[in-house]
Amino acid sequence: MPLYDFHCRVCGHEFEALARAQDPPVACPSCSGHDLDRLPSGFAVSTAEKTAAAARDSRKRQRLANKDKLIAEEEYRKQHEGH
Repeated sequence: MPLYDFHCRVCGHEFEALARAQDPPVACPSCSGHDLDRLPSGFAVSTAEKTAAAARDSRKRQRLANKDKLIAEEEYRKQHEGH
């Protein structure tokens, strides 16, 4: 769903809104006005460094989750031995 930046000509408020062609016209959240300018939106660029850092963070979270699971399983076994 496209995210657009808008400027309200009535009150001057700038805001972001999701807007699809089939949706009703966007209204200003500040004054409910419909006299809006759609502003040029920026875009995100992902660099190889950011992608690699995100992958490292993801692997670290997965390792920690696996470690927590192993600890919980070991505690369960200890509590239920001989039952």
